[in-house]
Amino acid sequence: MERREEDEDTKAIAQSEDEEEQDDDEEEKREDGDFDDDEEEEEEGAAADRRDDEDKDVGDRDSAEVKEKKKIKNVFQDRKCVPGIIFLGHIPPRFRPKHLRNLLSVYGEIGRIFLQPEDRQVRKRKKKAGLRRCDFTEGWVEFRDKRVAKKVAASLHNTPMGTRKRQRFSSDLWCMKYLHRFQWIHLSERLAYEQTVLNQRLRTEVSQAKRETNFYLNNVEKSAHLDKLRKKRQRDGEQVEEKTWDFTQRQTEEEIQMKKKKKDTVSQKHLDKARLMEQKSQSNVSLLAKIFNSKPSQ
Repeated sequence: MERREEDEDTKAIAQSEDEEEQDDDEEEKREDGDFDDDEEEEEEGAAADRRDDEDKDVGDRDSAEVKEKKKIKNVFQDRKCVPGIIFLGHIPPRFRPKHLRNLLSVYGEIGRIFLQPEDRQVRKRKKKAGLRRCDFTEGWVEFRDKRVAKKVAASLHNTPMGTRKRQRFSSDLWCMKYLHRFQWIHLSERLAYEQTVLNQRLRTEVSQAKRETNFYLNNVEKSAHLDKLRKKRQRDGEQVEEKTWDFTQRQTEEEIQMKKKKKDTVSQKHLDKARLMEQKSQSNVSLLAKIFNSKPSQ
């Protein structure tokens, strides 16, 4: 019995030793695994650092490119875009500013447009004839960039307005010219000057009409007053002298021709007298020569 107990104790001790050895092996493995994990983590961190460095380099390049683009944009923005104005010498009938904008907006950005309407007398004649539309005679177009305006004026001058045959205004030609150093304020000043001149002319015409009407009314009042005085004198039995007005009429063509003929006849008579005097003087020349050339008697 004691031997069995001893054998069991030895077996229990051996098992406990085996378990301890297994635990030690597992701990060593775990430690080795921990070292491997640390190495892997170090490798992953180095790769991440490299990636971060590459991303930083790419970001720096992108930022440099963006800065360069911004600088270029700022340069273009700082450069002032000077507008250019084109003069249109021919405007076809029924041509409106919207048509002009649609045709020229293809070549560049368009600003202001002004078309000069027809004269008032022409419009009155058209109204009498039954036409109510208002046509234009000339126009001005402002492009945002003067370089575009120069190119458009040089390329479209004396070319058809429409690109297709059935298109509207295809039979009309562009008549345009780029106005060098011309600004929109010059046009506005010119229009304001023309408007002031027109208003001044209208004021002078109105004042002239007022003067004529006042003169006519004053004369009417004077004539009415004179008629009253004449009637009063006739009632009183006084003699009334009626004034007569003498008017000199211009000479007719026949009277002018008759005067010319009379002058011609008078001049002819003077010429005849002069000829007779010359003939008489020539007849007396021989007698005078004999008298004055005779030798004295010895």
